[in-house]
Amino acid sequence: MLYLPLVSLLLFLVSRATCNAANEDFLRCMSILSRGHNESLNYIYPPTSPSYSSLMQSFQQNPRWLNSTDQKPLFLITPNSESEIQASILCSRNHGLQVRVLSGGHDYEGLSYRSSTPFIVIDLINLRSISIDMKDETAWVQSGAVVGELYYSIAQKSPVHGFPAGICPSVGVGGHFSGGGFGTLVRKYGLAADQVIDANLIDVNGRILNRETMGEDLFWAIRGGGGASFGVIVSWKIKLVKVPPIVTAFSLDKKLDQGAIKIVHRWQYVANKFPEDLFIRILIQSDGESKGTKAQFQSLFLGRVNELIPLMNQSFPELGLSAQDCTEMTWIESVLYSAGYPKNHSVDVLLSRTDQYHSFFKGKSDFVKEPIPESGLEGIWERFLEEEIRLMIMDPFGGRMNDISESELPFPHRKGNLYNTQYLAKWVVDNDTATIKHVNWIRNLYEYMRPFVSNSPRAAYLNYKDLDLGINQEGNTSYAQAKVWGIKYFKGNFDRLIRVKTKSDPTNFFRNEQSIPILPS
Repeated sequence: MLYLPLVSLLLFLVSRATCNAANEDFLRCMSILSRGHNESLNYIYPPTSPSYSSLMQSFQQNPRWLNSTDQKPLFLITPNSESEIQASILCSRNHGLQVRVLSGGHDYEGLSYRSSTPFIVIDLINLRSISIDMKDETAWVQSGAVVGELYYSIAQKSPVHGFPAGICPSVGVGGHFSGGGFGTLVRKYGLAADQVIDANLIDVNGRILNRETMGEDLFWAIRGGGGASFGVIVSWKIKLVKVPPIVTAFSLDKKLDQGAIKIVHRWQYVANKFPEDLFIRILIQSDGESKGTKAQFQSLFLGRVNELIPLMNQSFPELGLSAQDCTEMTWIESVLYSAGYPKNHSVDVLLSRTDQYHSFFKGKSDFVKEPIPESGLEGIWERFLEEEIRLMIMDPFGGRMNDISESELPFPHRKGNLYNTQYLAKWVVDNDTATIKHVNWIRNLYEYMRPFVSNSPRAAYLNYKDLDLGINQEGNTSYAQAKVWGIKYFKGNFDRLIRVKTKSDPTNFFRNEQSIPILPS
């Protein structure tokens, strides 16, 4: 029986030699295609590189996946140019590798940097330039930038311009825009994707396409349908929006004994009907220390305090807002305020690209079309009454969102939705027991919410990616598999996305566990 270990050793050595040869072939291909550009290949990091581990850790905003049993990327590639991306795509195709594309690392399920099949990661961190043209109020922003860098750059050019993207400054532009993207300006200007007017995309054949050359169908698909299904989107041209020189913000906590449930209940009837200049969202949260669950009302008003208080007294007196609760500031200061930074913090922090709430987490989402009754809200509170870090975020729609058709972009969650909800379970201990406990908690909350949220389909938001909704095993193209989650994210737009995918990427090269499938041949 001694020959068995020897056979195993020989098989291992052959496998490793085969793998090494394949890796060398990939690098040789990259060297040939990069000739005249960057022949040193110093932007390619194999697992043997001293920088490989630190790079892997730096871009994973959810460290839950650091010790994943999935395969690690064969190479981390941090291109400095479009030509290096083109080479990466073509060499991956030639050598049977998948490509995963990373911008900010906020991918909830880690699909941008993990896979069960051999793959590379293209990390766009070096492609984050932002060019603003105030004459026509537009900007070109590369996908490797984060929204905080975009906000900062706009504010450096104008105190009366902004952009309707997300609240967390460290979210990458590439994934955020391609999934839709919303924040405090959603009721005034809609999604980030609604303001995208051009883009540069590298397709499966290595071609660089803009809006004109890619065609309106593909341009439609990448603005809310997820860019990872269609190619590598290098840059976006966006339309800037107007903001007043002074805005007003407040953050007001209400606990159970202060009537929190009744106030949240009332918010559901008014938040989507406010004038579009007023955005008030709710964070129901337990802090993991005091077992105290509170509802925090966070607001941005595009106007002055003396305009806001009469409006609140008339439309939402239950909150009991006073002028003393409010702070006037510039729009860029409101970006910091909404992100949770202390008052008078330097706006330079927006350039740091760091996430101040780094933790292990699992997220899920819903859309609510009818107010949840008080008894239903009481059930939510009961599920938060434990010494853990729990969060439920309720972002109001209405306003501009009511004016845009469901089919205008792949993101269909427009008129008729009172608000979006995001559920988050966070934890600090990294072990299987803790993970199972917290994931089970959020799944139980999600099941509890079933009677109170949208149905047929029960909708979800692509940027809060959730593999519980269903997956394509090994990236297969089964429509039946994909439809399970596809209609939740895209509703009636899913079939059009499949047609666009089939035309633009007929071999299904750009794929992951929740990518748009192609039509069967």
